[in-house]
Amino acid sequence: MTTTDHIRNGIIDKLLTISNKDYLSALFKLVENNKSDKDIVKLTEEQSLMLKLSDKDIKAGKLISQSQLDKNDLKWLKEL
Repeated sequence: MTTTDHIRNGIIDKLLTISNKDYLSALFKLVENNKSDKDIVKLTEEQSLMLKLSDKDIKAGKLISQSQLDKNDLKWLKEL
């Protein structure tokens, strides 16, 4: 686990022990104000290509249901 994950998990552990509503509300506001809608995620060329291919599959009707995907996964796992 990365240092960031350790810090995040430590904060979560401590938050779970807090019962003071005012304190939690103040923390919530602090975290909410930290969000940035301006964060732009830059995709790699490969990710962009995969999304374009996915769009083509959707338009062509190349879809399967989640239940069928689950069945296919189980079949594949049994074959291992």
